[in-house]
Amino acid sequence: MSAFVIAGAALMVPQPIAAERSISGTYSIQGRNVEGQIYQGVANIAQEGSFVNFEWRIGTQVINGAGSVDGRVVTVDWGSDSPVMYVLMSDGELHGTWADGLALDKLTPQ
Repeated sequence: MSAFVIAGAALMVPQPIAAERSISGTYSIQGRNVEGQIYQGVANIAQEGSFVNFEWRIGTQVINGAGSVDGRVVTVDWGSDSPVMYVLMSDGELHGTWADGLALDKLTPQ
């Protein structure tokens, strides 16, 4: 945190957790689908500026998506009615939801 002094009072200002770091790389996937079934897999992310391309591999299924990074929020269109929405955590994990928040996805950097 940074401190600013205004009229003798110090104000603490939180610093951003992720200062424009790239999320490109390979991630382990752990998730729960809408039916409550647990799944695992691998995701590959390629980031160029604020644009990202995703490839999720779950079992024999390969799903591709593209989206954008806005601060700590990553939004990925993957051909469904609702996008996957991730939040970049301070440890580099991406915690997300899909199916309008009914399913969960966690990506851990490998």
